[in-house]
Amino acid sequence: MLVGAILFPTGLPTSYYAARYGVDIDLMTRGAGFGYLGSTITSLIYASFTFIFFALEAAILALALEFTMGLPIFIGYVVSPLVVIPIVVHGFSKTSAFHTWTQPLRVLLHVLPFGLLAFVGYDSDAWTSFPVNTDIPEGARLMMLGAASGVVFALIAQIGEQVDFLRFLPEPKTRAERRKWWMSLLVAGPGWSVLGVLKMIAGSYLVTLAIRESVPLENASDPTWMYYVAFDQALGNPALVLGLTGAFVVLSQLKINVTNAYAGSIAWSNFFSRLTQSHPGRVVWLVFNVAIALMLMELGVFTGLEHVLGLYSHVAVAWIGALVADLVVNKPLGLSPKGNEFRRSNLHDVNPVGIGSMLIACVVSLLAYAGFLGPEAMAASSFIALIVASALAPVIAYATRGRYYLTQVDAGLGDPGLRDCVVCGYGFDGEDMTECPFHGGTICSLCCTLDTGCNDLCRPDGRFDAAVNALIFDRLPAPAARAMTSRLARFIAATALVSATFGLLLLMIRNVAGAPNFDAVLTVIFGTVMIVIGISVWMFILIGESRCNARAETERQPERLLQEVRAHDRTDRALQQAKEKAEAANLAKTR
Repeated sequence: MLVGAILFPTGLPTSYYAARYGVDIDLMTRGAGFGYLGSTITSLIYASFTFIFFALEAAILALALEFTMGLPIFIGYVVSPLVVIPIVVHGFSKTSAFHTWTQPLRVLLHVLPFGLLAFVGYDSDAWTSFPVNTDIPEGARLMMLGAASGVVFALIAQIGEQVDFLRFLPEPKTRAERRKWWMSLLVAGPGWSVLGVLKMIAGSYLVTLAIRESVPLENASDPTWMYYVAFDQALGNPALVLGLTGAFVVLSQLKINVTNAYAGSIAWSNFFSRLTQSHPGRVVWLVFNVAIALMLMELGVFTGLEHVLGLYSHVAVAWIGALVADLVVNKPLGLSPKGNEFRRSNLHDVNPVGIGSMLIACVVSLLAYAGFLGPEAMAASSFIALIVASALAPVIAYATRGRYYLTQVDAGLGDPGLRDCVVCGYGFDGEDMTECPFHGGTICSLCCTLDTGCNDLCRPDGRFDAAVNALIFDRLPAPAARAMTSRLARFIAATALVSATFGLLLLMIRNVAGAPNFDAVLTVIFGTVMIVIGISVWMFILIGESRCNARAETERQPERLLQEVRAHDRTDRALQQAKEKAEAANLAKTR
């Protein structure tokens, strides 16, 4: 309930901006303090959320298939994730239709065991008087509260999946439609946290019921066991109980994973389209997301649920905290531009407002989570991530005076009709179009994202490398600036940054695990991975330089051809003049 009271106000502004401007969580993040390339980090965070929970839900489905049908668990691990692909492959329309037709049955099966237990008059003392360990000191209780909060806080990224559907909410035209619009927004957006809290409270009742009926502790939190015990207490017919349990768990997990798979495919598409500037299609990333989830299931992600979600929650909370602070503080105060800008031509690659506040919040909260800041900070590490990110976003925006939000003020081609893209030829709304000096016409945001030849001609000062070089050369003497921007300096900086991140992760694993001889094992792992990181960074730098050289050579080649054509023209003119003179001389002789 504590975390749920925080999730609702964080989800409300995010849902509003998504429905108001028709954008998903990635496009919203771009203009809300993270920048064009900065939002790729949050796309990776969101994609991680989808495949982590996809793997968890698919593992629950596999366990349900084993429990109700006797299907071997290793086969269930393969069937559970793959079965959603035929539904999600057709996009939003089929996904929405699947949810619409199956929702009444799922709601009925969801509340049926509680209604049956109330009808038969089952005693609820097993829940209200559940025995607790009175020997636990108060400090340990605080640690338990922090651990539980960290797990629940991992659900904060769920608002991204709600936004993926809310962006299609039609714009209201009348007062009655506006009331319905707000009701739909509240229920389908931040309202998920209310239902989530109620479901967790109901789940706590079913857990105590399962423990009372001698279900082993390691199985008591499995939804299949929980609902099986509830139906069995009310009905007593083994075949009917097994059928209802299987129908509910299978349908619930399918509905959840259809949404996870759809949202994950969008997140991976956004992530790779900006890094690789290619877009093979959403179906490719759908299969990719399912494959990652399948690997996590085989690695036993369900058994390490607490550690996985507890660690992930800090990153997710820092992201959403910085995003919400920009929407509810920076925009009303004028520290960031009004509206929501997501086009590449108008954005800086990296905005320190969102990226800086998120990274600092991650480092501070993860240090607290690892125990470096004391036991009290360890218990409140997720809250620290939210507070630090929310507080730093306005501070950084004020310090930078908002100059890293937009490279230019371009409201788009805001005429009511559609405009054709000069590259793909399709028609788009004016808000999705921009003038492209490279192609000499209007271009849609997707084609602008995938363009590799323009070299950001419309925003030369918005590129990350240009911004870094300008900052270094403005603040340092020329020799020092050249040394800091050299190939070796970039290699050392990138390798140190990635290695430090990986080392911090290993330190947290060490503090959480605490196994004997763990330090020696982690040292070997860190040394080995650092070599791989160094080689990868060096290859990345060389490939980047090779790409720049190839682009420069490509740009020089037309100029050389043009010079050659001009030289041929001059030669032709000289030959023509010589020919005319010779003909004139011959004509004079004949006369």
